[in-house]
Amino acid sequence: MNILIIGTGYVGATTAMVFAESGWQVTGLDVDADKIERLRQGRLHFHEPGLEDLIAKHVHSGRLLFTTDKETAIAGHDVIFICVGTPSRPDGSADLRYIQQVAEDIGYLMNGYKLVVTKSTVPVGTQEQVKAWIEAAQRQPHPFDVASNPEFLREGKAVEDALQPDRIVIGTDSAKASEQLLTLYQSFQCPRIITTPRTAELIKYASNAFLATKISYMNELAKLCDEFKVNVNEVADGMGLDPRIGPSFLQAGLGYGGSCFPKDVSELVMTARAQAVQLHILEQVMEVNRIQPTYLLDKARSRLGDFANKNIAMLGLAFKPNTDDIREAPALRMIHQLLLEQANVRLFDPVATLPAHSSSYEAVTVCASVEEAIQNADAVILCTEWAAFGQLDWENLKGLLNQLNFFDGRNMMDARWMRGIGFYYQGIGND
Repeated sequence: MNILIIGTGYVGATTAMVFAESGWQVTGLDVDADKIERLRQGRLHFHEPGLEDLIAKHVHSGRLLFTTDKETAIAGHDVIFICVGTPSRPDGSADLRYIQQVAEDIGYLMNGYKLVVTKSTVPVGTQEQVKAWIEAAQRQPHPFDVASNPEFLREGKAVEDALQPDRIVIGTDSAKASEQLLTLYQSFQCPRIITTPRTAELIKYASNAFLATKISYMNELAKLCDEFKVNVNEVADGMGLDPRIGPSFLQAGLGYGGSCFPKDVSELVMTARAQAVQLHILEQVMEVNRIQPTYLLDKARSRLGDFANKNIAMLGLAFKPNTDDIREAPALRMIHQLLLEQANVRLFDPVATLPAHSSSYEAVTVCASVEEAIQNADAVILCTEWAAFGQLDWENLKGLLNQLNFFDGRNMMDARWMRGIGFYYQGIGND
């Protein structure tokens, strides 16, 4: 089977790599000519460790091709994965315009049986909509199946998750579609769940919403830990040893961000509201996450008196390490507030950059190194736990600062050691 991947963003590029690595012939289709040209050269348009090397490997072998010619691509492939974006609308619901456009293109251009697989994260019931859009766009009545096959990728660890998945979820009512997808994934050693399309779609949302809930729960608990002078990291260690809880996603900090958790939690809440169901817990999860960055800013403001004309060094912009993704990054919200309060913000991130063509952050000084960012700083705020930040010699670097104030939004540093070398150190729940 030759595979067509429509959409070559984070999910699409990773999916293309996975199937090429598994021995299949794969073509990536996108309307963005610049993106396609980069991929044809084996270069990624985003940062994801290890992925570019594998893309380049299969481009050079000829197993992985890229094109902007949708007519030839759709006609020439029997298995088509939809990997386009599903951004949130202003009200928090999913915008399916790109899914609909792809479905209509497939319907209009198909020339025989097609297995259409939705890999994008979509609301419950989308598989049925995709089927209807394809049928309505057909010029001739060709047979097809539509299945759901959600992705479970972590940004920064997409290669590991893609090549060694912890489960494969396939949602389809078609025995033919199920058989084809199982064949595509035959080399993977992990549980396979064959279920209905609606169940598969909900598994994806429910998984991310539950992980977001764990994060917000620990962030709430961290505030109580501060009051009791208890270290939230030790509490998390004790909790995580219970196999019913596990250690993952128990790290307190500035809150979650990125392209998945904020969008998926919001869209699940809106999906429920459309069915007259209120998901009270998830509504509170979103609220806790919304206000979490202000918690550390309040501590910094209390220490400094105010931010006006203070030099604030921001370390980290990406919502997590090993990615350049700044969507819904807590650092952006903090920078916005600091600028409102007339602070002088100096920023360093080893990979991520501020939004292009945005006037909101023109007053931020973007620095080429940590040393440049912290020069004459009245406070350092660590927003992203890049490993390099923890490897720095802070005892020698402290001479660059105007005041030795360090606010650790990820509880990355050893509080006792930082205080021992002279810093006023404040994390989140780690006194």
